[in-house]
Amino acid sequence: MPDNTRRARDEAFWQTFADRYDQQPGPINLENGYFGRMSRTAVEEYQRNIELINRGNSVHVRQRFEQGDSLKIQALVASLIGAPAEAVALTRNASDGLQSLIRNYNRLQPGDQVLICDLEYDTVKGAMRWLAKHRGVEVIEIEHAHPASFDSLLATYRETFARHPRLKLMALTHVTHRTGLVMPVQAIAAAAREHGIDVILDGAHALGQFEFDLKDLGIAFAAYNLHKWIGAPLTLGFLYIAPERLADIDPDMGEMHFPVTDIRARTPYSTPNIPALLTLPLVIEEHHAMGGSAAKGARLNYLRNRWVRAVRELPGIEVLTPDDPRLYCGITSMRFTAQADQQVMVQRLLSDYNLFTVVRSGAACGPCIRITPGLTTTAEHMKQLVTALTELR
Repeated sequence: MPDNTRRARDEAFWQTFADRYDQQPGPINLENGYFGRMSRTAVEEYQRNIELINRGNSVHVRQRFEQGDSLKIQALVASLIGAPAEAVALTRNASDGLQSLIRNYNRLQPGDQVLICDLEYDTVKGAMRWLAKHRGVEVIEIEHAHPASFDSLLATYRETFARHPRLKLMALTHVTHRTGLVMPVQAIAAAAREHGIDVILDGAHALGQFEFDLKDLGIAFAAYNLHKWIGAPLTLGFLYIAPERLADIDPDMGEMHFPVTDIRARTPYSTPNIPALLTLPLVIEEHHAMGGSAAKGARLNYLRNRWVRAVRELPGIEVLTPDDPRLYCGITSMRFTAQADQQVMVQRLLSDYNLFTVVRSGAACGPCIRITPGLTTTAEHMKQLVTALTELR
């Protein structure tokens, strides 16, 4: 058994990390997909940096941060995905990065087509529809069959590519925020390349849940969050552009603070959350000390499987995310099949069992309850969830 898989089951080991996070009394949080906690030491570092920047003000920022610290942080962030520093630009979050990539993609002509599916984040859908209004392109929208499989997902895209020869650009979500489905990115991107279609990858939930190589995946454009599974302060994310494809993304609205050859021109120039950025070196150090994405992902998958395997076959419960290890991560969704309103059941989980979850809607397969363990979640919490689902069904 691989070390990460064996260690994922070690409650004492993970409790040593859970103890580093402060939590207020209240419900058991099974909605860790929104954003992650900072460790106690990261919070303290963040507070010190707030005080540092407040004291030093523009003198410190102009002389220290802009001249050196920001470039070091850019390189450190790039190292998370094994990319050179010149391939990433810091943003407030993945959504900001995705919007920049979509609106500044310059290879579209009127009459071209762009592609989205039902599982895309609403901000991404909106940005692609914005292209239709302002660039004269057509938006093709598809729905994925449920239950999904590796082959069905790939077949849907292959059929769509063949049916719409004017497709030039598509959005693709690595980990879908509604159900936790992990898309077969490498296979889909390879099929897209065969038809001359570029992919913009939404990696908001992927970074920190599992390891990946963008070159192997065949991805030239992507955006990520640092405040979900990496554990950074809110307001931090980044976009990625393969250096050889930089010219295919225009500077953002004619951004002139950086040369056209600098990826930082692809995002709006503004005053960032400098104290949060200065906290990143510690956050990333702690991420690696915990074992990085491989260790975090193994733990989250273990917790996910504890509840999914216990309820998958129970009448009255439908788990929407498949058990193919290529297609799931820590995030998984389910629904009570006898209940029309899943929000009612979310309230029952909270009021009767002290479990905090969230309803997600928008997928063609219908509304669902998203269950997302985190790094402070225990096996006992999963046992309580199984009891609740079993009784409520």
